[in-house]
Amino acid sequence: MTFSTEDVKMVLSTISGYLIVLAVLLVVAIAVAVTVRKMDKLKKCLIRWQALFAWLLAVVVCVNTICFGVYGDTLNAALAEKKDISEEAKEASRNTVQETAEEGIVLAKNEDKVLPVTDVKKLNVFGWASTNPIYGGSGSGASDSSTSVSLLQGLENAGFELNTELTDFYKNYADARPEAGTSVQDYTLPEPTADAYSEEMLANAKDFSDYAVVVVARVSGECFDLPTDMYEVIHNDSFDPDNQSIAENGTYTNNGDYDDFEKGQSYLTLDKTEQDMVALVCKNFDNVIVVYNGANTMEMNWTDKYPQIKGVLLCPGAGSTGFNALGEIISGEVNPSGKTVDTWVKDLTQTPYFNNIGDFTYDNIQDYVAEIIAADNGSLQPGTFVDYNENIYVGYKFYETAAEEGLIDYDALVQYPFGYGLSYTKFSQKMGEIQEDENGNITFDVTVTNEGDTAGKDVVEVYYNPPYTNGGIEKASANLIQFEKTNLLQPGESQTITVSFSRDDMASFDSYENQCYVLEKGDYKISLRSDSHNVLDEKTYKVSDTVIYDESNPRGSDDTAAVTRFADVEGDDSCDITYLSRKDSFANYKEATAAPSEKQHTMSDELLATYVSNANYDGTVYNNDSDEMPVTGAKNNVKLADLRGLDYEDPKWDDLLDELTYDEMENMIEFGGWHTAAIKSIDKIATAECDGPAGVNNFMTQHYGTSYCVEVMLAQTWSKEIAEKFGEAMGQEYADIDNYGWYGPAMDTHRSAFGGRNFEYYSEDGVLGGYIGAAEINGAATKGVYAYLKHFALNDQEINTREMLCTWTTEQAMREIYLKPFELAIKNFEGTSIGVMVAFNFVGTTWVGASKPLMTEVLRDEWGFRGAAITDYFGGYGYQNADAGVRAGTDLMLNMVSQFAHITDKSATMTKALRQASKNILYTVVNSGAYTEQAYQNATKMPAWRKTFITVDVILGALLVAAEIAVVMNYRKKKREQGNKEK
Repeated sequence: MTFSTEDVKMVLSTISGYLIVLAVLLVVAIAVAVTVRKMDKLKKCLIRWQALFAWLLAVVVCVNTICFGVYGDTLNAALAEKKDISEEAKEASRNTVQETAEEGIVLAKNEDKVLPVTDVKKLNVFGWASTNPIYGGSGSGASDSSTSVSLLQGLENAGFELNTELTDFYKNYADARPEAGTSVQDYTLPEPTADAYSEEMLANAKDFSDYAVVVVARVSGECFDLPTDMYEVIHNDSFDPDNQSIAENGTYTNNGDYDDFEKGQSYLTLDKTEQDMVALVCKNFDNVIVVYNGANTMEMNWTDKYPQIKGVLLCPGAGSTGFNALGEIISGEVNPSGKTVDTWVKDLTQTPYFNNIGDFTYDNIQDYVAEIIAADNGSLQPGTFVDYNENIYVGYKFYETAAEEGLIDYDALVQYPFGYGLSYTKFSQKMGEIQEDENGNITFDVTVTNEGDTAGKDVVEVYYNPPYTNGGIEKASANLIQFEKTNLLQPGESQTITVSFSRDDMASFDSYENQCYVLEKGDYKISLRSDSHNVLDEKTYKVSDTVIYDESNPRGSDDTAAVTRFADVEGDDSCDITYLSRKDSFANYKEATAAPSEKQHTMSDELLATYVSNANYDGTVYNNDSDEMPVTGAKNNVKLADLRGLDYEDPKWDDLLDELTYDEMENMIEFGGWHTAAIKSIDKIATAECDGPAGVNNFMTQHYGTSYCVEVMLAQTWSKEIAEKFGEAMGQEYADIDNYGWYGPAMDTHRSAFGGRNFEYYSEDGVLGGYIGAAEINGAATKGVYAYLKHFALNDQEINTREMLCTWTTEQAMREIYLKPFELAIKNFEGTSIGVMVAFNFVGTTWVGASKPLMTEVLRDEWGFRGAAITDYFGGYGYQNADAGVRAGTDLMLNMVSQFAHITDKSATMTKALRQASKNILYTVVNSGAYTEQAYQNATKMPAWRKTFITVDVILGALLVAAEIAVVMNYRKKKREQGNKEK
């Protein structure tokens, strides 16, 4: 979500009516002034003054109407009295960030026990990124890192002395990282060329220490996916820095007189200058430790080409204090226990998704595109698509299954498996006997023993391998189903952890025959693994009879059965999409993973007819004549605070909702950007909401909290306990400033390594992301903060995510991969107030916010979600439409100024939809921290800006009255004098 320059245009569009009125009145005033030019001087002067006063009065009235009416709540949010985050909350946050990094940094390689470094206290740190590391990402997930502990400071704080000749060399080369934002992305990787290192400098470095730490970093952010061909970026001439226009893939400046990247090399490979630097370091040092500082999985096979590289640490954006943890791990003060959250492959071009990410455009809808742009001048270029061709085989689920089927040589392709991470000690894990209760809950004990000589923590990873029938329901051979993390275990110490999950969780979604979840009979291998690939212990669970979870037999976690609702999202024959299948050992792999065919670039007439935009949307066709108009404007004297703590189905809600008028409901729903609006009739207070996943990020009120490490770092802890502490500490900062709505955390899937916002999404696996997300939002909820889980759903790339991006996938993949983290987080939420944020993209040919199957049938009916659904930034963009959203189950428009957020249909059907949306918003707000006694009192005080405005109004009114009296009295005086002279 971003705040763009288009907002200025939309503000002007929203107030254009007032501006037109003022302009017309000004013309009238001027016309009057001209018309009376031949009158006698006294009358002419009087009338001209009256025309001026009338126009000034109109200005005052219009400004008041805008500021107290159209933008009243927005100004309340933007100009609210600024409260400060307490020092106690800041300190708790910084401690939490450091603790998260202590358990989230992954030790990926440790040959000859090069780590920890205990025999020396001096380090040479190579790589320009060491002086400008990555703390987070750009966009709404950004945070202020100006006071963060730097990477070099983190090493120094751990007791290491650093080679300052090297660090000064890098600082003098370039003092700041290139710009990264939502409007422009600079992928330049500043790095001195190899010939810049003098022999004296290298000799001094070798004399200083036998150890060399090499830092390599990659940045990512909102609105941009990482380039798959940097050679094209280098030779891209379309970037114009004078007007900040966006080049197709951003911009890049070479380090030397050569191309840093060869054709076809991606941003996630090592460029030539970095390669030369690594080779130079390995030539001069035998103990080399590589630190990769980035959230997107990079090709790291180069670390195995040099025997001198003995250690590798994976350290994503570290936030305010995370680099302290890096120093602690290198020094041995902390034993690393992080695990990877993605599969790290050696060649990203060989992944099954590689040919189906990025920018694909339909070539036959340009006439329709022109209509869309004409209807909505804020629209971006529509008509794009993406195929989730790999089906359910995302990340490790592909690699483990493909290896079992003999399609791939696993070791040749995979560098680090999913769930992989080393320790300074050695653990063993033993699995107890499987038990099942009458409700189908499966439990067993896992005994973890520290068999080494160093205290440490270990992760219990539980996977299942279901029975697969060739050509039947698609199934991966390895599926994470549950995980836990141990306490700190001393050498020789053991801990027994009880693992529990439902057998329903092993069911697969059958999109075709049964059109629901099915648990097929057969043997299910349940295993403990050190990562997705290596089995530690395994037992078999037998299902005697196939269980079909249809409408008469929903899964235990579902309110209503999960049945086929998205058959159209798979596309019709005209889409020409082949989805990857395990049938005959992935016999269709080549066809399924190919780039979109020529046919796919043409949208069929049948699909085009379902492609709804603001150019052709007509909500009245959905009105039902049999709907009864709900009661509005009643005088039941029920106040919103009276309903705090009451059940969602409590009848008192109807009494409250009956009091709302159509305009009150429409206004609250329409203007939902960074706040929820006040409603005087029910004493609903205005509440503040803001970004972001990495801490408080409210540009409206200028509140910026502690810089939190990125969500990849949090997920790499594999610790629900840490995630809950993370949410609790962040929630306290939100609560300190009475900001109880949180646009986060982000829950989407790492479909590809090139996703621009992978840093703020947890993982390629929905189970890991879902449970970590649930723990985080549960922690925030203890402080009264309600989270909007975002971006719901299938928002897994940044390129064209706002451009009516048609996403095509199977329903099985939707449910088992992309909806899974949201589902688990919602079903495991233990608080009361919760929300979701709707994504920009389409599912099939429908904006997700206008998809009733998604927003109502799945989210609310199946999962039991009781909360508010808000759009991502509401700019219209050619397709966002509040009328369509509210009818589907989207409640709140993250908007200040878009015409398409305004709802005008006053039918019974729409009024009922507004009533339901209002209930969802009010239920969320009243059960949050905004309605605690102190917060409520703070919110009911008149904002200082309103007091000032009213004071100015009074003064201006008095001045206008005084001026009017003066003019009239002067006119009468002159008139009398004139009369006396005539006598």
